[in-house]
Amino acid sequence: MSTPETSRFVRVRVELVLEIEDDEAVTGAALQRVADDVELPEGERGRAEDAVTADAAEALAYLVDPFDLVSEVPGVELQQASWSCEQIDYDPDSPEWDLDEDDEGEDAAGAADEEDEEDEEDSEDGEEKTVG
Repeated sequence: MSTPETSRFVRVRVELVLEIEDDEAVTGAALQRVADDVELPEGERGRAEDAVTADAAEALAYLVDPFDLVSEVPGVELQQASWSCEQIDYDPDSPEWDLDEDDEGEDAAGAADEEDEEDEEDSEDGEEKTVG
């Protein structure tokens, strides 16, 4: 049910915590992705290779692509995406990692997400990727 006042754009938020079990496998796959990227200028290729070799989180950022999540969904087209990877301290038993915390209220969560996005952009630990 769409009305002229209803936006056709939907923001989908996904947060994943991945455990890298084999740094060499992740780094090798990322180096292969960089090598296979025909659109990557040569000047950036060297920097990308250095980044993925130095940090497994950077390597993972080259392998994770939000487009892959929605490319098979009928009737939608990805307009914009950004993502970052960073190493974190993770304790699955900690209340900090409660997946239901976003249900407390959209306004509070929205403000926190905006602050998180600013922090991610300023972070030296992770690299943010943007599409669109």
